[in-house]
Amino acid sequence: MVQCISATPTTTCQLDLAWANRHFAQATPQEILAWCRQHWTDGLIQTNSFSLPVIPHMLYHEVRPQPPIPVVFLDTLHHFPETLDTMARATAAYDLDLRVYRPQAAHSRDRFAARYGDRLWQEDVDWFHYVTKVEPLKRALKELRVQAWITGRRRDQSQSRRSLPIFEQDPQGRIKINPLAHWTRKQVWTYIVQQQVIYNPLHDQGYTSIGDEPLTTPVTQGEEERAGRWRGSSKTECGIHG
Repeated sequence: MVQCISATPTTTCQLDLAWANRHFAQATPQEILAWCRQHWTDGLIQTNSFSLPVIPHMLYHEVRPQPPIPVVFLDTLHHFPETLDTMARATAAYDLDLRVYRPQAAHSRDRFAARYGDRLWQEDVDWFHYVTKVEPLKRALKELRVQAWITGRRRDQSQSRRSLPIFEQDPQGRIKINPLAHWTRKQVWTYIVQQQVIYNPLHDQGYTSIGDEPLTTPVTQGEEERAGRWRGSSKTECGIHG
C-alpha cells in the first residue's frame, strides 16, 4: 500500500494511511519497523532524544536493517550532561549511524548565549525551540532526503497524544511513523529491563520525559509523563511535532 512516484533519491512515496493504521493496529513495534524498512529502502530515518532509546535498540539489535537506518539527534546545546552521555553510550554500544544537527548559527552553548542571550528559553520559548529544534530538523529532513521518519511518541504520554496514530503525514507530505504509539509506559520499561536497553539515568531521579535542562523538571506521583516539560505554561510540544 505504498506507491512510489519514481526511483530517484527524491522519490515521493504515498501511503494509504487508513489502511496502514488498520493493518498495523495490533502489530508489534518490531513488525512495524521491519515493514517500514522493506517499503522505504531510501529516505527513512529515526529521530531520537536519548531519553529512552528503545527504538534504536529495536532497530540495531532486533530488526537489523541493512544499510542501517540513520538516527538523527537534535543537539540543542541545552541538554543535560546525562543526555549527551546516554547518546554517546548508545552510539558506541549499538554502533549507530548517528547524525547530529545543531543550531545553524551556534555550535556551542557559549556561542548560542552570545548570539541569542543566555535566557532565550525564558524570553521567547517558541523562538528558542525554532532555533534549536525546528530549523535543525528541517535541515536534517532536507539534507537526508527524508521520505519517512520514525518517532518514539506514545498515546499514553499526555492528553494531547491520546489519538496518536501509528502512521500519519507531516505538513510537507512525509510519513511519520510512531511504532510505540499503542505501547504503555509499563510496556516500555518492561522491554528496557528485559532487553537491558541503555537509558538516560535521569529517569532514576524522577524525570519521566527529558528535554532541555532549563525547561525540564522531575514529576510527582499521579502527574502525566510529560508534566515536567515546560512546567507552569500551557505548552505541550516543542514544535517539531506540532
